[in-house]
Amino acid sequence: MTSAAVVFDRVSLAFDDNVVLREISFSLHTGHTKVLLGASGSGKSVVLKLVLGLLRPDAGAVLVNGERIDAMREPELMRVRADIGMLFQESALFDSLTVAENVGYRLAEETRLPPADVRARVEEVLGFIGLGEYVDRMPSELSGGQRRRVAIARAIAARARLVLFDEPVSGLDPITSKTVDHEIIKLRDLERVTSIVVTHQLQDAFHIATHEAVRDNGAIRIVPASPAKADEAEFLMLKDGRIHFEGSAAELRASTDPYLRKFLA
Repeated sequence: MTSAAVVFDRVSLAFDDNVVLREISFSLHTGHTKVLLGASGSGKSVVLKLVLGLLRPDAGAVLVNGERIDAMREPELMRVRADIGMLFQESALFDSLTVAENVGYRLAEETRLPPADVRARVEEVLGFIGLGEYVDRMPSELSGGQRRRVAIARAIAARARLVLFDEPVSGLDPITSKTVDHEIIKLRDLERVTSIVVTHQLQDAFHIATHEAVRDNGAIRIVPASPAKADEAEFLMLKDGRIHFEGSAAELRASTDPYLRKFLA
């Protein structure tokens, strides 16, 4: 039985008279992906903030890696956050630091690892995402897609078991978006990283949900997912503060619900 990395149990949250979430419940299993869909203002980014403990629900419980975080104090939350990576919409790299310094920032600031070990881990994760030769470049020397992939490397450098992606391909062209999609797939299938992906880009969402990463004679290939692997990615649609749909890519595509059909169109 796969354990749950994230659990929302009847979570509600409102900002004054604006009710954002109404008793929503869902689970995300370890090593799986949850794709959050919904119109602007539907609460997708609020879910990420609740997982990080940046917001507290008005009612209900939020559990991360088996620990209830909604009642935790800040020192306890810092410990939980150490196992969470976050990819922001605009990558949020430090322009004055090299790629290596950006990727290794958390390790250098929050751990006692010797500099040589930090550098080794930085080179390892940059190699994993195919940017090993950019280790000493500045962010200004990178393309938009490369900056996004460096931000992914930074998110996983400390070996976070859970990574949150907030609009990971926003503003990228389709070809570059596909390279970012592939990094998310590789993390799930080869590193067993659990992920929540907030996106408006349906083509990329379906690509992530219906493909898998495999090792083939030392090389990594992205191929159509087997039925069992496709079950490791699930869609969750928010509407009017509630979960309007939860299920696989195949179930979403087959739905005859008028709202879903309009959203997918």
